[in-house]
Amino acid sequence: MKKKISLAALIFGLMLPFFGQAQDSNFGNWLIYIGNKKINSKWNIHNEVQYRNYNAIGDLEQLLLRTGLGYNFNEGKSNVLLGYGYILSENYVGNTDDKVSVNEHRIFQQFISKQAIGSVSLQHRYRFEQRFVEDDFKMRFRYFLGVNVPLCAKDENPSKFYLSAYNEIFLNTESAVFDRNRLYGGLGYNISKNIRVEAGYMNQFFETDGRDQFNIMTFVNF
Repeated sequence: MKKKISLAALIFGLMLPFFGQAQDSNFGNWLIYIGNKKINSKWNIHNEVQYRNYNAIGDLEQLLLRTGLGYNFNEGKSNVLLGYGYILSENYVGNTDDKVSVNEHRIFQQFISKQAIGSVSLQHRYRFEQRFVEDDFKMRFRYFLGVNVPLCAKDENPSKFYLSAYNEIFLNTESAVFDRNRLYGGLGYNISKNIRVEAGYMNQFFETDGRDQFNIMTFVNF
């Protein structure tokens, strides 16, 4: 038990220096639903909705809808998926209060690999995106590394709470290779075997600036 708490403290300790990088950023809120529909032991349908705000709620930054068809292998530890996403962005014009709407259609392919170190769960996600942003076409690669640490061992009157952390880097295929990086830490709660909720802080930083978000997420497997 002490080792798990020490590991969790180490994770958050390593993340703290990054949290301070976005001192001039605005604080926003992301409301996220991530669902997974199991068709059979091999196939699944992914579905996702993200409502992103510039502030606590009500000032829309982005609406993201994503779905895809996945295939499980390696005894369920690996998954490949072909997906589609629609993203509506409400971008401010300069330093004014005016906004412009930007529509994006996105095709993506991803590979997920899961592994366990004791009771700690690790997830690697590799995603390649083809982005149709209005009249422009872009491609981007993303790598996600996530870790979940239960707050109590399974054989010790198990707690439903866990700590969660991840880092995701975005790389463009064009000359400005670095796109952004997302660093997150939060607390999760397993409502049941198939439903869990999570809340945490995310720092998203770009080449010259950054933003902070408070994320509230719901994960549903059905």
